[in-house]
Amino acid sequence: MTSISTAESASAGGAARRRAVLIVLCLVQFMLNLDDNVVSVALPTVRDDLGFSTAGLAWVVNGYILAFGGFLLLFGRVADLLGRRRVFLSGVALFGVASVFCGLAQEPWQLVAGRFIQGSGAAMASPAALALLTLLYPGARERAKAIGVWGATAAVGATSGLVISGALTGFASWRWIFLINVPVVVAAMVLLPRLVAESRSERRTRIDISGAVLIAGAPVLLVYGLLRASETGWGGAGSTAAMIGAVLLAVAFVAVEKRTDEPLVPLSFLAFRPRAVANVATLLFSAAFYAMAFLLMLHIQTVLGYGPFTAGLAYLPFGAGILAGMWVSSRAVGRFGARPAIVAGLLISAAGLLLMSGIDGHDSYVSGVLPALLVTSAGCGMSLPALAVTALTGTNGDNAGIGSAVLTSVQQVGGAVGLAILVTLATRRSDTLAESIGAEPAAVQAFSYALTVAAALVGLAAVLIATMLRSRPSTFAATPTEAPSTAP
Repeated sequence: MTSISTAESASAGGAARRRAVLIVLCLVQFMLNLDDNVVSVALPTVRDDLGFSTAGLAWVVNGYILAFGGFLLLFGRVADLLGRRRVFLSGVALFGVASVFCGLAQEPWQLVAGRFIQGSGAAMASPAALALLTLLYPGARERAKAIGVWGATAAVGATSGLVISGALTGFASWRWIFLINVPVVVAAMVLLPRLVAESRSERRTRIDISGAVLIAGAPVLLVYGLLRASETGWGGAGSTAAMIGAVLLAVAFVAVEKRTDEPLVPLSFLAFRPRAVANVATLLFSAAFYAMAFLLMLHIQTVLGYGPFTAGLAYLPFGAGILAGMWVSSRAVGRFGARPAIVAGLLISAAGLLLMSGIDGHDSYVSGVLPALLVTSAGCGMSLPALAVTALTGTNGDNAGIGSAVLTSVQQVGGAVGLAILVTLATRRSDTLAESIGAEPAAVQAFSYALTVAAALVGLAAVLIATMLRSRPSTFAATPTEAPSTAP
């Protein structure tokens, strides 16, 4: 139950008011997903302007996605208890302040701190926005249409972020990729309170703060340890201590969730086999593709010599390949079932990553990067929707929000951890080879090595789905409440 009934939600302000709310929420979601990868094209310029190392540069990406994924579950629960509109507006305001802080950053630590705060604001706003949307559209058909528009807007934001980032970085300054958020924040803060009433759950439950801190802290320590290892080596005391600490926090999270009456995520929900297998496969998939996006953008600008705007345009075929793959996936799942569609998509993606790993310093974009990008993205589009449906298998009105939040968190945290692992492997490989073959050839070989590992991760996900996902397609009765991320 909420403070306003679904009937009141449906009639409040009429259809025009609901459309206005949908536009505002979609605009904010576009902004949040755009910032998931908007820095990718600007990374070389940011590195040169602020003096980042390669490992430090990874924190500009990871700071956002770790905070976003780590706090998503907590703020989803907080929004239900304290008020969805209040938490949404608080998250949007925090995101706006952090965007200004990022745009004015003069030191590496300032930009990284701003990205963490941005991610925290996104984690507050995103689940609250989805809750507001579902209350305003209580009917199944109209809700599906509204959420479809909302999810499509998120996907467009994730894909177009590269082009917008390239244009702003190339023709103005990388700082504008953050400052451009301010008008959207101001519009949302002014308009939304006038359009939608507050709502909250009448069932009062305890917020699992200890579980939230543990599950957010574990990946941060793990990523820190991995990126530290890229600079000091695998045996460094700081990196080893951080990774051991991450394991201890993860173990403590499981222990706390077993004992608490109101767990952040019920372990029984995670233990359901189809969901567990799909989420682990999503973790591996996200680890490979976030790292691929990071490394490929550096390769295009550093080795091929493309400017920021051209580099952003060069990545656009990835979005086209995803759309084509999704079209194939919708038909393949209906004809053959989810498991064959996922396995086929993952194997195609792995083949594309292997093709990409064969690119050397003499290959042009058309002969080297483009074919690999199209193959990889088509496989990505084939596997993403079916993975999302499988990860939400068996969810209902009581736990669909948890399922969606878990899936999104897995995507974000998996991407951060994968980026840390593969950047560390690439950095160590490059440092080892640089003295014998030169800096640029060493960088190309390190790029190839990291993408080979990424292909292995996606291949492992395909094996996991093929061997462990035994449910028949007809049992996949999920109704996804959130579009799968297309941030890579």
